[in-house]
Amino acid sequence: MSVAFTKEDSAETAAETMLPEKPVPAGPNLVTANGLAQLQRQLAEATAAYETALAIEDINERRRQSANPWRDLRYLNERLRTAQLVPPPESNDLVAFGSRVTIERDDGRTQTFTIVGEDEADPKAGTLSFASPLARALIGKGVGDVATLGDAEVEIVGIG
Repeated sequence: MSVAFTKEDSAETAAETMLPEKPVPAGPNLVTANGLAQLQRQLAEATAAYETALAIEDINERRRQSANPWRDLRYLNERLRTAQLVPPPESNDLVAFGSRVTIERDDGRTQTFTIVGEDEADPKAGTLSFASPLARALIGKGVGDVATLGDAEVEIVGIG
């Protein structure tokens, strides 16, 4: 094989392995106990994937296969280093980090969310980041209070 092909392949592979960093959200890294465990689980998975990639003999394929896990390792280590574990709320009088809150929207729909850290938020699964506009509008309010989001209003109908 010509050296030219090898260099071209190496340059192409190097470009593929220079992935941009995952953005680290600004502000505090608040987590629930479940969120902390989730980050630790993801770190273990990324570590295993990275170690598997390092065992690949072909250097170009090793670089390709290790790029994503290596980036994930850097991100997850930073998130774990800065994690601030927040205990569950002591009462259900006011919406707080970790609260499970039920709201009623203007159109009559009722939704229930648990307010969690940014890395564990998944609205489809019923978890909402504390930094989201909806969570920020709800925190500190009680049952019967109304929160405004742009042109819409939601009423808190339950905290538990």
